[in-house]
This record gives sequence, C-alpha cells and structure tokens, in this order.
Amino acid sequence: MTKDHGPSIKDDQQYEALREDGMSKEKAARIANTDRSEAGKRGGKAAKYEDQTKDELYQRAKEIGIEGRSEMSKEELIEALRNH
Repeated sequence: MTKDHGPSIKDDQQYEALREDGMSKEKAARIANTDRSEAGKRGGKAAKYEDQTKDELYQRAKEIGIEGRSEMSKEELIEALRNH
C-alpha cells in the first residue's frame, strides 16, 4: 500500500517509486508534483547542456543550489545538472 506523504506530494505512488530508484527527495517531489499533461507542452525548449558555455552551466547550477560547482569541469556540471 502506498504511504500518504501529505498534501505536498500530489502522486504518492510515483514519489515512492522514484525514491526507490535512488532519486533525491527534492527531485522525486518535483516530478511527482508535475502535471503530466502540461509537462509535455513545456518540454524541448531549453538548449542542450553540451551547447551551453561552462559559465552558463555554472549559473544554472548556482540557481538550483548544486554544491561544489566552483570546482567542477563542464562535464561534471552537466552530470550534476542532469542528476539533480
């Protein structure tokens, strides 16, 4: 039976599945709370990480609070952003 995670999580079942797959609480909650019918309409508008400069990647990492970003290479920033 799916545990009730309270009003802050819209889809408890998906949240639990994502957590079991090793996803962070923050990312699992963000995905579980996304309206799937709207998510597809938003997708595909951002530039590929590989096409962005290291500084652009650093600024995005700073916006979302990735620790250790100042010591990361471009490839490490891309990996951290994808796995956040």
